[in-house]
Amino acid sequence: MDINGLPAHVLVVHGAVVFAPLAALAATLLAVVPRWRYLTRWPALALALVATVTVWLARISGTDFFDSRFASLPADNPVLAAIREHEERGETLSLVVLGLLAVTAAGAWLLGGPSGFASGRGAKELAAPWLETALPVLLVLVSLATLVYAFLAGDAGARATWEQQG
Repeated sequence: MDINGLPAHVLVVHGAVVFAPLAALAATLLAVVPRWRYLTRWPALALALVATVTVWLARISGTDFFDSRFASLPADNPVLAAIREHEERGETLSLVVLGLLAVTAAGAWLLGGPSGFASGRGAKELAAPWLETALPVLLVLVSLATLVYAFLAGDAGARATWEQQG
């Protein structure tokens, strides 16, 4: 699949590189700053959704890119090994970002917090105490995993590109 003569993957991957870390940072804010939850819950959820879509589009377009340009490489080719590493890390990222979306959605709907508005609009009752502790911890952990795998997948993709150039 090409866009204006370029493989879609090399274009779509930029969305994943931008939105996955932004979603992770927004989810972390939702988790650790309860007094801002009235402001962060819906942007965090929207960013998690966009990150999930862009990461999955990158995965799908990457598979198509590989099949159209690299599937015929011999098994001992170093470029193929680098591409496989990138593919594995990208697959893991696509699963981690699904987890980020699920936990962020749970946080957006279930975590309580005050409102900064004089009207009180946006305030939510605090849920069960265990949920107010467990869900933020889970949000931070899945956010960290998203950041780590976004870096690892991107690094492996850059290395695969440099292998190909060399």
